[in-house]
Amino acid sequence: MSAKPSELIYVVEDDPAVARLITSTLEKFEFRWELFTNGNDFLRALRVRVPALTILDLWLPDIDGIDVLQQVRARHAFGLLIVTGRTDVHDRVMGLELGADDYVIKPFEPRELIARVRSVLRRTAPIPAPDPGSGQSLKVAHFAGWRFELGTLTLVDPSGKPDTLSLAEAQLLCALLERPNQILTREQLLEGRDVAAQDRSIDLRISRLRRRLEEDPQHARLIKTVYGAGYLFAAPVRWS
Repeated sequence: MSAKPSELIYVVEDDPAVARLITSTLEKFEFRWELFTNGNDFLRALRVRVPALTILDLWLPDIDGIDVLQQVRARHAFGLLIVTGRTDVHDRVMGLELGADDYVIKPFEPRELIARVRSVLRRTAPIPAPDPGSGQSLKVAHFAGWRFELGTLTLVDPSGKPDTLSLAEAQLLCALLERPNQILTREQLLEGRDVAAQDRSIDLRISRLRRRLEEDPQHARLIKTVYGAGYLFAAPVRWS
């Protein structure tokens, strides 16, 4: 499946050999791309044009990739895929905690890169407005005093204070709200992508949602962990 014409991918990588591998792989699968060899050029480019996804190296010559990630997530919600040679699990977990959608470790197979690119693009794509002629015309979810407005990705707390979710957070919340009181596996929440035992990306996204929704995220009332099975949204949901 080729990419849509609108899907532009920024590649932020200073190693020429790795950059060639990434860009040639993207080109082979008909993705459009632009290459940046340092963080400052990339951040300047974002002021002019925002991509559908960025592939970001954590080792950059001018700015640490973690700092770049923090700056990006403070302003943008497009997909972010970390490509790193760092073997320290802490760095990868830190990247996911700060808002990266997935990671791949060097050296990597081109097929793995493309699979993860496609997965991130699916998860971070804008949520389409429901078709009024279908049974999916309801656009606002009400649960436990909260309100989630699908059209604007706005989460409103019981006091009436609004907050805007990232696309990845909104899609995960929608998956839970559409099937309340059902156990959903990590594979279901990640749209069928195989989940390795050490892959904590879905757990970290759940953790971010809990920090928004729960008074005590360590003792969650709404998003419950079912050990060995997955997650369950433990509240009635009404759509309007």
